[in-house]
Amino acid sequence: MANILWSDRKRYFGLPISFTKYSMTEDRLFVETGILNLEQNEVRLYRILDLQLRRSLGQRIFGVGSIIVSSSDKSLGTFEIRNVKHAANVKEMLSTQVEQQRDAKRVVSREYMSGDLDDMMDDDDDQDGVL
Repeated sequence: MANILWSDRKRYFGLPISFTKYSMTEDRLFVETGILNLEQNEVRLYRILDLQLRRSLGQRIFGVGSIIVSSSDKSLGTFEIRNVKHAANVKEMLSTQVEQQRDAKRVVSREYMSGDLDDMMDDDDDQDGVL
């Protein structure tokens, strides 16, 4: 198996008493759930589109946080890495690894703005029939 850069468990009241495990290698993020029936999902880091850090008051009290990950992966899509220690540091490490993988794989993300052409035109232009 590849070199594990980070791993943790989902925590309750700051304690790792959950059956959800998270880990990250140089090129993949893994989410493993279950006790009897194990399920392991992975997402390639270059497929991660956006990261968001969320820390409620209770999470701050217990020293944990959640990271919302938006990806282009079909099986995971948008998912949450819940209640992990040092969430801000993990988010930054994950962000750095994502950028390194995007550069290495030469992946370019393009953001599109939605809207009709009519919304971008003034009423004066519409009367003249000029775009």
